[in-house]
Amino acid sequence: MTEFDARRSGTGVGAEFADVLVTRSDIARLAGVRRPAVSNWERRHPDFPRPVTAGAGSDGAAGAEVERFRADEVSSWLARRTVASNALRPGEPSGTTYGDRFRAGLTGGTAGELLRAVERLAGPEADRLRGPMPLDRYLLWLLYLVHLRVVEPDSGPAEAVDDWRGIVRRYNPPEKTVPRTLLAELAGRLRLLSAGSEEEGRAAFEHVLVLWRAAHAREGGAFFTPPSVSRVMARALAAVRPGATRVHDPYSRTGELLVAYLDAMAERKGDATSRVGGRVPDALERHVAEMNMRVHHGLTLRLGEGPFTPALSPSADPPGAFDVILTNPPFGRRVEDVPPPPYWIHGPARRTEFDWVQYAVSRLAPGGRAAVLMPAGASFNAGAAETVRAGLIEAGAVECVIGLPAGLFTLTSVKTQIWFLRAPGPEKGTDDPEVLFVAGEGLGRRLSRTQWALTDGDIVRLVGEYVTWNEVRATGHRFPGTPGLSRAVPVSGIGRGHSLDPHVYVGPPGSSAAARAAGPLEIRNRLAGLAEEIATLQARAEAADAEAGRRLRRYGL
Repeated sequence: MTEFDARRSGTGVGAEFADVLVTRSDIARLAGVRRPAVSNWERRHPDFPRPVTAGAGSDGAAGAEVERFRADEVSSWLARRTVASNALRPGEPSGTTYGDRFRAGLTGGTAGELLRAVERLAGPEADRLRGPMPLDRYLLWLLYLVHLRVVEPDSGPAEAVDDWRGIVRRYNPPEKTVPRTLLAELAGRLRLLSAGSEEEGRAAFEHVLVLWRAAHAREGGAFFTPPSVSRVMARALAAVRPGATRVHDPYSRTGELLVAYLDAMAERKGDATSRVGGRVPDALERHVAEMNMRVHHGLTLRLGEGPFTPALSPSADPPGAFDVILTNPPFGRRVEDVPPPPYWIHGPARRTEFDWVQYAVSRLAPGGRAAVLMPAGASFNAGAAETVRAGLIEAGAVECVIGLPAGLFTLTSVKTQIWFLRAPGPEKGTDDPEVLFVAGEGLGRRLSRTQWALTDGDIVRLVGEYVTWNEVRATGHRFPGTPGLSRAVPVSGIGRGHSLDPHVYVGPPGSSAAARAAGPLEIRNRLAGLAEEIATLQARAEAADAEAGRRLRRYGL
């Protein structure tokens, strides 16, 4: 098996300062506020930490015992108070808290200094430092050292260099392309820097990870899951399958989907998933995925090896092993000269995507859910693809198909879909199973000439349709859908060809004959989605106005 017991290596906010005591003047100095502000916090907020040494009055009073506070409690309290944008110090990133300043001051640092240093090393200084070294290799070295500063801040540069040299030897880099002193120089530059907060540490790691993914993808053609797509898949599964304890990504890439799922669970304040795991065919990507999980969620785990398509190793994971599966597997490659594995019960898989989708369904425990990123063509191609679709639909394994806009991936404009699947078997509360179709192809915003991304409002809408459909269906009612966006279709209404293309079933706004009144669940989710969409549109309009003004000023208008 490739799921592993998760071991949390992190501690609570400020826990490392449990034995440190501070005065009110210390709190003011370290948090960067005036002394009266601390007394004001203490007076106005009943949850402000209590002093642990009794005294006769304020700090510095002659003959009086000075009251002191536990630094870990103060740090935790200040971590909930964000510094206003007009009060930020030069170089402090937006979102800095007074807790960030307080902790950085206790350790002799400055809030935001690690992130600023990493941005320089990964940007303006990268070409000078790496010399002839390939950019993706340089960024990988930097990524490892940043990861180490976040999860093992007490480790010295010598240990970091020795550890990483052992890892580097696995990949046999050409000696002539590696500057001899580079590793020691990078470690030395980061040695005295520490993250002012957990958020800053994760932001520094994520900054390098995004750049490394782009460089690595250009070198090897890897298609990492776009962040906005990861959030749709993860938030949807976290909502419809709460309490999952066995979570698995059989093609984990750099762990982005597992991280997104645990983020979603944390947002919902759900129980900690006790067993998280996956497989990664590429050793380098596997190492990055393990770092990613450790930085973002304090999980120390070892991901397993795996093939590019599961038919090559059909017994790697036992059937029915997982509560949640989410994955972005390779697709479009032919499956040839492979004996039919036992899980091909819905038809032979001629291409990897239909091998993966059948594998995912077969590994779900009763009540389990899966989200698999698929090429849009898989929803309507004829031949063997239609045979597998028919089997999945008739078995009740397909719950929802969400169409996504083109241009979400860095290296390709291919259109994709998310297929939400369930463990086959009788479905509680309904004698007429149905499939939800969501046409999200028209959503998203342009990031560059070729790059698109789903907005926060788009994510809320897409997840909301799937979650609301599940909630309404659980009450025994029918989900009316959203004209132009979604429609629930009975399995008996999916005609010849067994198409799962959302555009076949979702017409343009106003074309739906169903004008039934929405219930409170639908109204709540739609209002939330509309609020996000309005905010997004307003931001777009302001940006467009600013750009128009800039161009007019260029011509003196």
